[in-house]
Amino acid sequence: MPNGPCLPRTADHHCDVLVMGGGPAGSTAAALLAEKGHRVTLLEKARHPRFHIGESLLPANLPLLDRLGVRAEVEAIGMVKYGAEFVSPWHEHRQAFEFADAWDKSMPSAYQVRRSEFDEILIRNAARKGAEVIEACRVREVEFLADDAGAVVAAEHDDGRRETWRCRFLVDASGRDTVLGNRLKAKQRNPKHNSSALYAHFRGATRNPGRMAGHITIFWFEHGWFWFIPLADGTTSVGAVTWPHRLKARTKPVREFFLDQIALCPALAERLKEAELVSDVEATGNFSYACDHSHGAAYLLLGDAYAFVDPVFSSGVMLAMNSAFAGADAIDVCLREPAEAARALKRFDTVMRHGPREFSWFIYRVTNPTMRDLFMSPRNVFRVKEALLSVLAGDIFGKTPIWPSLWMFKTIYYLASLRQLKRTVLAWKRRRFNIRYVEDVEGAR
Repeated sequence: MPNGPCLPRTADHHCDVLVMGGGPAGSTAAALLAEKGHRVTLLEKARHPRFHIGESLLPANLPLLDRLGVRAEVEAIGMVKYGAEFVSPWHEHRQAFEFADAWDKSMPSAYQVRRSEFDEILIRNAARKGAEVIEACRVREVEFLADDAGAVVAAEHDDGRRETWRCRFLVDASGRDTVLGNRLKAKQRNPKHNSSALYAHFRGATRNPGRMAGHITIFWFEHGWFWFIPLADGTTSVGAVTWPHRLKARTKPVREFFLDQIALCPALAERLKEAELVSDVEATGNFSYACDHSHGAAYLLLGDAYAFVDPVFSSGVMLAMNSAFAGADAIDVCLREPAEAARALKRFDTVMRHGPREFSWFIYRVTNPTMRDLFMSPRNVFRVKEALLSVLAGDIFGKTPIWPSLWMFKTIYYLASLRQLKRTVLAWKRRRFNIRYVEDVEGAR
């Protein structure tokens, strides 16, 4: 297995589990493992609070927050989100969905949160539970020990000091940095999807009235889709997800290009006509990827360090935290009952593959005209609408019996696609053109 440069045989520090990354996945795993009695060190490259995109949580997040004991803190910073609204320029009406109409009626809401505040709640909770949390400390080198005995990790503080840790088990929760995915050459571009995002915060955007004020709104437009996420402090997160070749070929700075995209979506432009842009416009590109494995004998990958597809269903935080719960259980078994380690890691791998697979089927088709038609005119025949809402709520890991109805939804989709075969073929060709690989546009300005 590839290693980093030869590290000292004697490390500065020892722990049972070292977690790389203090986002939702890393902080959740560190809290759970510390609760289980393991010596846990978490290294985070930034200092909290720090900005992060991805402000929309799912109802399936809430039981996880309850189990961590932080739901009241999140509620205090969040805006209640009862559902989602879809707006299409190819349809005359708007279509709203309420989570209370999903198959399981016990999860009727979620929250929109500023990630700087949300992520800080989670990392401080990990410290309260007994994990050693070290911020402004970036992992520089990783060397795996012989006989699957763990790893030695070298990290650099922001003042230039370097320290090493020897751990029995290593967790990569480094998000899109994908520390181990890159080092082990496991990270692979997703050939079935490719998109870029531009995003910023506005103040004074027009919100929906009453109960729908906290709804996330998805606006389709000719070149992709927008998110519109109201936050409790009066600001609104707005992002454009479009094809990388368009971002790459732009002739204007990213701020002007972003505003031009908004102008291409009249329904969104109307909501923003009295709004003020109050942040920089950020851009991120080519962000659809997956690693070819989720674990080794003494390490595992969580959340975005394993895979990321597209933010359209706001699944990122839920998948990250759920992976941390599954990962913490697997690591606990590996450290306490080595004879059961293989079975525990296999269960973990099943969880890791399940989430991206189920969301991806919808993500790959969300800009397809047939899928738009189904979303904009939902019917509950064979309970397909309830099953679809369960997916939108993130209820895909429990015992809710949605799978026969989801299979029926997919059958309806394929039959509808065949009925309009010419449109389907043209849409397929257009998508193949749009998702083609272009040189990375990460950090474009």
